[in-house]
Amino acid sequence: MSYEKVLQADHIIVGTKQTVKALKKGTVKEVIIAEDADYYVTSIVAKTAQQENVPYTYVPSMRKLGQACRIEVNAATVAIIS
Repeated sequence: MSYEKVLQADHIIVGTKQTVKALKKGTVKEVIIAEDADYYVTSIVAKTAQQENVPYTYVPSMRKLGQACRIEVNAATVAIIS
């Protein structure tokens, strides 16, 4: 599951704005998106990932994604950096 990918990653970026910036820079290996996050917000990340040919995966929970990032708040998107 993708939560494990986040836990095992050496470098991650948490948050929608930062993920989009990193995607445009070309430094992202993979994007993880929480299904329960606001669609308007996550659709921008998914569209940018498609444009940059970066794979993205959906996970069910923002709360669990935040925990996988070792932060105390929910996370809508996470970028795994190459």
